[in-house]
Amino acid sequence: MTRPLLEVQELTKHFPVGPRTLMGKAQQHLRAVDGVSFNIERGLSLGLVGESGCGKSTCARTIVGLHPATSGSVRYEGTELTTLSRRGWLPYRRKIQMIFQDPYASLDPRQTVAQILDEPLKLFGLGRPRERRLRILSLLEAVGLNPRHVQRYPHEFSGGQRQRIGIARALAGEPDLIVCDEPVSALDVSIQAQIVNLLGELRERFDLAYLFIAHDLAVVRHLCERIAVMYLGRLVEEAPREELFKNPAHPYTKALLSAVPYPDPEVERTRERIVLGGDVPSPLTPPSGCPFHPRCHQVGEVSGDRCSREVPALVHEGQRSRACHLD
Repeated sequence: MTRPLLEVQELTKHFPVGPRTLMGKAQQHLRAVDGVSFNIERGLSLGLVGESGCGKSTCARTIVGLHPATSGSVRYEGTELTTLSRRGWLPYRRKIQMIFQDPYASLDPRQTVAQILDEPLKLFGLGRPRERRLRILSLLEAVGLNPRHVQRYPHEFSGGQRQRIGIARALAGEPDLIVCDEPVSALDVSIQAQIVNLLGELRERFDLAYLFIAHDLAVVRHLCERIAVMYLGRLVEEAPREELFKNPAHPYTKALLSAVPYPDPEVERTRERIVLGGDVPSPLTPPSGCPFHPRCHQVGEVSGDRCSREVPALVHEGQRSRACHLD
C-alpha cells in the first residue's frame, strides 16, 4: 500500500494572546487549529472549506512551516516536517509550494516578473542563468502570460495576471504539492473561472496535488476529489466530493450546502434552507463539548446534554469521516 504524499495528524496551532504571567507565560491562547487530521494522495486534491475565521489559512501556513506547530505531525512522504530546522526545510520548500490569497500583497513591487521567477530557481539551484531565463519564459507561457512582458513590474498587471505570476512562481521549483490559500477570492468573478480552469489544466499537465482552501463550495467541487469541512479549528466532516454534496452527514455541512444557490429556479424555490442562529464562537473561549452545538439545528435529536458536554471524535466510516454525536 503506497504512503500518502502528505499526512497531517492531530495538527494544533494555538496563538498566545493577552497579558502574560510574571513567568512570561500567556494567560490565554487562541485555538486557531485544534487537532486537524487528513491525508493527501499524490496527484489528487483535497478541498478545505468553512466560514471565515475557522482556521483554514492558519492550518495551511502551519503545514508549509510559516507558523510553527503547537503540536501534532505533518509528514511529507514519511518525513516529519514540524521538527525541521530552516536549513532542513530547504529541499521540501521546493516540493511544497503555496499560492497566496492576495495577488497584490504576495508579489514584491520592486522586482520585475523575471526577478520574481528567477529567485526560486536560484534558491533551489535549478540551472545556469541562460537555462533559468528559458525556464522563466516557459513558466509564463504555461500560465497564459505573454513572455514579452517579463521585464514588467507587478503594478503593470491586472489582479488575474498577478495571480498567474504567483502560480508561475509556485511552479518554478517543480513541486509535487501546492497549497492554494483561497487563490480566487480576491479576484473579480469574471476572472475566477479562468484561474480555476488554469489550476485544473496545470494539475493534469504536471501531475500536481492540491490542498485547496476556499469558502466557495462550487470552486472546490470543480477541482477536488475529496472535501474536508472545518469549523472553529476542527474538522467536522471529510468525504469524497460527490458523496458529500449528495448526502452530507454533519449538520454544519448541511447548512453550508443549503446556502449554495441552485441553478434550477423550481428546485431553488422548494428546497429547504438551513439558517444558522447566533454567531461563530470565539476561538479564545470555545464552547464546551461539540464546538458547533450552540448553533446546531439538530442538537435536540441527541439525548441528554452530550453535545454540550462531550467533544465528538472524528469517526471514520468507510470513505468518509464525521465528528458528530448523531446516530
